[in-house]
Amino acid sequence: MVDQPLWEQIGSSFVQHYYAVFDCERENLGAIYIDSSCLTWEGQQYQGKTAIVDKLKSLPFSKIAHNITAQDHQPTPDCCILSMVVGQLRADDDPIMGFHQSFLLKNINDAWVCTNDMFRLAIHNFG
Repeated sequence: MVDQPLWEQIGSSFVQHYYAVFDCERENLGAIYIDSSCLTWEGQQYQGKTAIVDKLKSLPFSKIAHNITAQDHQPTPDCCILSMVVGQLRADDDPIMGFHQSFLLKNINDAWVCTNDMFRLAIHNFG
């Protein structure tokens, strides 16, 4: 087995942690954001830890499960980590839907935080 680069290890660990918390206690996701973090959720923008957590808590489902299909991580020139996630989710008893999510992670005071987060459902509407 080949050792993963450090950014792969950090990115993969972050993704595993993020979706474990999101699926069970999304109100606790505030710990991964900072006051200058940005979230774009289906085209709507939110800035700051409080606004992001308020948005995530307000999502209209009581239970959710994510299944990660693929994830890719890259180091950035300014020592951050860019992560892209592709997967499927099921909210309540709704049909399974695909999603894409990207994160920019930054090490601040020896802790990795999410400074940027972008989410989209993978819905194709050809008409």
